Amino acid sequence: MNAMQRHSEAWVKFSYLSFAVSCVMMAGGLILAPIDIAMKGYIAMAAVMVIQTTVNLTKTMRDNHESDRLLNKIEDAKTERLLRDVDSIEAA
Repeated sequence: MNAMQRHSEAWVKFSYLSFAVSCVMMAGGLILAPIDIAMKGYIAMAAVMVIQTTVNLTKTMRDNHESDRLLNKIEDAKTERLLRDVDSIEAA
């Protein structure tokens, strides 16, 4: 069985930093935008919802992928067992 490969510490830190920088840049652009406060509020809410749904979608996709991998491993194990049983019957 292959263990799940972990990301390097540098990549994880880069990912967090990239996310933080993008949030700061978006907030700065929103603050400096020449629109009224209500429009800024709606844009900020939309941005937060986009981030939240992106996280939810990626987690769901990852969970489905991991579930499929587990099901494939179970199916492979059943197939191996069936083939072993057939080989042992043929050998007898």
